[in-house]
Amino acid sequence: MARARKGKKVEARRKREFTYRGHTLAELQAMSLEDLAKLLTARARRSIRRGFNFETTQFFERLRATPAGKVVRTHCRDALILPDHVGRRVAIHNGKAFTEVEVRPEMIGHYYGEFSLTRRFEKHSGPGVGATRSSKFMPLK
Repeated sequence: MARARKGKKVEARRKREFTYRGHTLAELQAMSLEDLAKLLTARARRSIRRGFNFETTQFFERLRATPAGKVVRTHCRDALILPDHVGRRVAIHNGKAFTEVEVRPEMIGHYYGEFSLTRRFEKHSGPGVGATRSSKFMPLK
């Protein structure tokens, strides 16, 4: 779908392929964990070098074992998102409920806890009973 605009041809925009530091998703999925660690940030490299704990390892095994369409529930917020997790649906516990998240390629190298916030913004109303003396006499709309 090309159209002419001011004498120039404008080609239809195509969706750019995802790359992480110059590597496509297929290349990232084919890499070993050590090679992937070289591309990740320092905190993620340290997590991989020290090894994953028992709960994280169990969660990764459950994630691999379940079909792609099913949701995997977890309390493991400190698990690193790896390239083979892309396309999966994970429900992450935030302390009160499970927040369902679909893992996208842009999430690689982050932690699951970053996508399930534990605190919510509490909107306060205007000053009222129990307010300080200076704000007690504000006009109410």
